Amino acid sequence: MSVRILLNENFPAPSVQPLRDAGLDVLAIAESCPGMKDPEVLELAVAEQRWLVTFDRDYGELIFARKNPAPPAVILFRGASYRPEEPAEWMLRLLQNREECLGKFVVFDGETSRSRPLLRRIVHGQE
Repeated sequence: MSVRILLNENFPAPSVQPLRDAGLDVLAIAESCPGMKDPEVLELAVAEQRWLVTFDRDYGELIFARKNPAPPAVILFRGASYRPEEPAEWMLRLLQNREECLGKFVVFDGETSRSRPLLRRIVHGQE
């Protein structure tokens, strides 16, 4: 089964197509609904059961502090500097061990990752 991902608006455009070419079901906010607010992006990821991929730390607050429902996984990239194509490479590298990301909030800096279990709530009858 292919991983369904939602790329936040800050995800670099040159990294979108390589993910699609790798067979991922990709929804890019920058293409489909630019300007969407973070809570709405999170709701969409939960409703469509997509992994949320972002460079925005606000999702940690929305999920952990405000206790909003979480999607299957959140990937937060924190690279200090990177080429616009690198986030696609990072994502594909993380997906080699997808079971280690599922159900977690993963912070990846381009070299190393750390993760924390997501708070899951029952949404629309699903856990």
